[in-house]
Amino acid sequence: MASIIGFAARIWNLNYPPQPAKKDGAVRIGLLGASGVAPVAVIQPAKSHAEVIITAVAARDVKKAETYAKKHSIPIVHRSYQDVIDDPAIDAIYIGLPNGLHYEWALKSLKAGKHVLLEKPSTSNAAEAASLFHHELFKQPNAPVLLEAFHPLFTPAWQLYLSLLDPPNLASAHATLPVPSFLFGNDDIRYVYDLAGGALMDCGTYCCLFLRQMFESEPVECIEATPTFLPEPWDQKCDQVMEAKWRFPNGGIGSIDANLSNPVLKSKLPWCEAIHKEKVVQDEELSEEKEHVVVKKVVGNMLIQPVVWHRISITEQHTIRNIADKKALKTWTTTEYMKAYKWEDFNGKKKGEDWWNTYRWMLEEFVNKIKGREGSGVWMSHENSIHQMEMIDSGYAKAGMAIRPSSHVLQ
Repeated sequence: MASIIGFAARIWNLNYPPQPAKKDGAVRIGLLGASGVAPVAVIQPAKSHAEVIITAVAARDVKKAETYAKKHSIPIVHRSYQDVIDDPAIDAIYIGLPNGLHYEWALKSLKAGKHVLLEKPSTSNAAEAASLFHHELFKQPNAPVLLEAFHPLFTPAWQLYLSLLDPPNLASAHATLPVPSFLFGNDDIRYVYDLAGGALMDCGTYCCLFLRQMFESEPVECIEATPTFLPEPWDQKCDQVMEAKWRFPNGGIGSIDANLSNPVLKSKLPWCEAIHKEKVVQDEELSEEKEHVVVKKVVGNMLIQPVVWHRISITEQHTIRNIADKKALKTWTTTEYMKAYKWEDFNGKKKGEDWWNTYRWMLEEFVNKIKGREGSGVWMSHENSIHQMEMIDSGYAKAGMAIRPSSHVLQ
């Protein structure tokens, strides 16, 4: 009964969050683009944050921006992206534009002294990422904050999952993110090559990041990449599905299944899995001719957005066997289930609320960083963002596809 009540309370507060009075010195955010992701990514989370105000928006179509602003109670509509950036009342910029525009507008915002919350992927390719995150402006005193918006990283659930792994001893890891086919048509901007589209650049970015975090290292090489393309006459340079594998420094293999068009009748939850190498455990009851080995598997379901429901299962396959011929004498399996809706469930620290979604956890850390506060300690570093794009580029290269193009001269 308690779990049902907790579930209902989380759903209620998620949709109808408490709205505290805004504090003096609240971070005023301007939106570039009247995007579909901004309401869930920043507009709704800002309602429950006393130090965030969504202040302005601009879109290519001013009328669209006006309609958007009215719907979401945004007080100011600017006529251009640059006008938002130039507004002295704006402290930070949220960029939810198509991938191919991220580099240009992030750099313009940063040069204007604005903090930037940048939707993933941060840029179109690794060269842009290196140019952006290694820019000279970050060497200046009081440089603005730039964060790539990989929201799942900031949750207690994901951090709990990582704490259950032994990265050097992973044999394999897998991440899959299936997106229902009815969400995006073939004409969606996610499938426009010139705007840095493709499945690997969309849901695949999460899968890549999950692998990198699970192995706690960067891949040595992409060993396999198999794209599925849109049907002709649609853009044949964009992947609708990408299945790929990378080898990591410890010899382990990480694989992904990034699918932007998963059939509804074959729907499945996003999940990730880490399988450890076989380990010999001490068992004083055994004779010298026998050994006790265990293989540990950790599976995370719905960690991409765990607020509604998620589950982490830890399965250990035990075997008692002869050392000489490896003949199994006895086998058994144990399984334990875990979850963490708030930090208290994970490490005892009282931070946040159990009804916060991934974006709300991320917004908390974004503001903490701007304000110079310690926060949870979870962050997406600049180097992390660069390595992320290097992995994605390697996937496209292995698939025999062109790296997503730069739409702006690198600076």
